[in-house]
Amino acid sequence: MSEAIDWPLEVHRILSAAQLRQIGYVPDAGHKRLIELCRADGAMRAVPLTTEEEGIGLAVGAWLGGERCALLMQSSGVGNIINALGTIKECRFPLPMVITMRGEYGEFNPWQVPMGQATPAVLEAMGVVVQPVREAAGIPAAVDAALRLAYNSYVASAVLISQKVIGIKSFQEQAEK
Repeated sequence: MSEAIDWPLEVHRILSAAQLRQIGYVPDAGHKRLIELCRADGAMRAVPLTTEEEGIGLAVGAWLGGERCALLMQSSGVGNIINALGTIKECRFPLPMVITMRGEYGEFNPWQVPMGQATPAVLEAMGVVVQPVREAAGIPAAVDAALRLAYNSYVASAVLISQKVIGIKSFQEQAEK
């Protein structure tokens, strides 16, 4: 039996050690604890976004201002950033992203399936280096590697956290809320 890992806490430690000062996010249940940790960290500015595309501008502005930024989002938001990723690629801005996946392992909402299934291929088509992670224990190392890749090579990188890790929702759970 393997010991449970508090991956949001470990990822927060890695973001802090890598001196990230800005974290852009669209509220997401899969990232809830990580967002809370970033918001509570006095050395980081957690910036809520109305759309994921705003996160590209945040990351570019942070980099031009001498700071590091990462984006936290759900796979359904990946479709919102595709055009803006052209700026990242052409101008060689570093962009690490941590993406919680929907539309896979036991998805209850059919609207999440198309973008969830397309996310890896769409990101790769835009030049993003994609690292899928299917087990909680692998998330910290994948995030560390994605940060190093983005900031040492000036590319976009994405860690895709499987829906199996963040949990499955159901229509019943949603109706009770």
